[in-house]
Parts: sequence; C-alpha cells; structure tokens
Amino acid sequence: MNNDVQHQLDAIANQESLLQFDSFDQATAVSLGQAVLNHAQERSLPIVIDIRKGDDCLFFAALPGTSPANADWARRKRNLVNLLEQSSYALGLQTKAGNDVVAMMALDPRDYTAHGGCFPIRARGTGMVGTVTVSGLPQREDHMLVVESIADFLGLKLG
Repeated sequence: MNNDVQHQLDAIANQESLLQFDSFDQATAVSLGQAVLNHAQERSLPIVIDIRKGDDCLFFAALPGTSPANADWARRKRNLVNLLEQSSYALGLQTKAGNDVVAMMALDPRDYTAHGGCFPIRARGTGMVGTVTVSGLPQREDHMLVVESIADFLGLKLG
C-alpha cells in the first residue's frame, strides 16, 4: 500500500474516532440532515442525503440534478458500512490498494459498493448506531461533505 493511501486511511480512522455523538435520535438526525442540506445548497451540489438509525430512514433529501441512481448508490454504500462498520471511503481506498472487500467476501456488487460517501454514526459508549450517506459527487467529495458536516454539527475542528 502506498504512503498516500495509508495517510488517507489513517486520517479516516481519526475522523471515525473523533466524530462521535453523545446520543443519536430522530431529532439529532433531522438536525444533522438539515446541516448537510445547508452545506449542499450553499454549493449547489446535486446530491442525495440519507441518514439512518439502524435500518430506519430518519432524513432523506434528493437535490436538483440527482436521479434514482444516486439513491441506489447510497443504499449500496450504506449496506457495506452497516456490514463492516467502517467508512465507505476507507473501504474504497482499501479496494484501490488491492484489498477488494466486496469480492473477498463474495458480496453482490448490486447490493454493496466500496465507494466513498457513507460514514458510520457512532454514539459514545454504544458504538455504531446509524449512517449518514451522501451520493452524487466524486467519492472523496461525498466523503468530505459528510465529514465536514458532522464536524461542524458537533462543533469540532478536524484540521
């Protein structure tokens, strides 16, 4: 694995460690969804936003310029994050480095994809409780929009 990929994986692991909620419920999901939506609208981004607690959809928005395919990409990203409890961007980077988890686990690529934009929602003392997914941009940009939105929502600076 090259140093750039390892550096990015380390950064994502740090993001996953830092970006944790004290608790996560429907009201929190809606507020977070609105924060992601505001970031997207400020930049006129054509994205789908999907926030879930477990399998329950607590917030969904499809902005102008999206299609049903974006919602399907979000579903496939979310499925992999729910299975492995890691950011889909980290899993995508691992795939680029030769560790294709979808193929190694014989998962159906129609239902799972290691493509950035889905981030695990963790509650302190509980672990992973949900996901926030963005789809519509290049995978690194999807990931960064989610991470920036969560960090702003939690009042954290990631540097």
